[in-house]
Amino acid sequence: MSAETQTEGTVHAAAARRRYKRVLLKLSGEALLGEKLYGIDNEVLARYAGEIRGICELGTELAIVIGGGNIFRGVQNATNGMTRSHADYMGMLATMINAMALQDALEQAGVFTRLQSPIKMEEIAEPFIRRRAVRHLEKGRVVIFGSGTGNPYFTTDTAAALRALEIDADVILKGTRVDGIYSADPETDTDAERYDAIEGREVIERGLKVMDLTAFTLCRESRKPIIVFNMNEPGNLRRVILGEPVGTLVHWSGAD
Repeated sequence: MSAETQTEGTVHAAAARRRYKRVLLKLSGEALLGEKLYGIDNEVLARYAGEIRGICELGTELAIVIGGGNIFRGVQNATNGMTRSHADYMGMLATMINAMALQDALEQAGVFTRLQSPIKMEEIAEPFIRRRAVRHLEKGRVVIFGSGTGNPYFTTDTAAALRALEIDADVILKGTRVDGIYSADPETDTDAERYDAIEGREVIERGLKVMDLTAFTLCRESRKPIIVFNMNEPGNLRRVILGEPVGTLVHWSGAD
């Protein structure tokens, strides 16, 4: 048996074990910083592109929402005297810069993509149309959603929850730099406890920061599961797709 045949057999076997068919991956803009203080680290982009290509080869239908905090944070700048709505629109443009960078990295890795925006930018992105986005996913293209929701006062967390519901994703994957949800900030509290799984109502009661409240409420009302995991750990994205116990699962049960 040739090496190529063995590789194809491995991919098919993994695809058969795939837990999730269609997913929404939420990435923060800060994730693209790498070791930089600001901007985009091309090595991080290339690594993410490789991870994403790997799960696409399993037949996973993938949509991505990415933030813009590595370039501009609307809320932060609004508190420094800028009009909130104006700052938020600037933040949406920052997400488009990151989305375009990720799109280019994916296409260089051989992944077919489409970039959509609720704000008209015909020269660089398609308008967001739900049915068109779903059709792209069915054809095996990675769909990147830029510009958040297209409205000020809403975060990219909310955009991720909204788009996940619109495309009927099986799960929201929130890729971060920590390996799950903790009882406290693990970077400042060495006694913080990590949860393997946690009920959504408990997240709210404990005041744990998973997503902003608007996004979390959307997920609660639709019973949309969320997995928070370390995107910077090689192979984690693939393991999540295969249903392995990676990160923290937020699930919903009983009446809220």
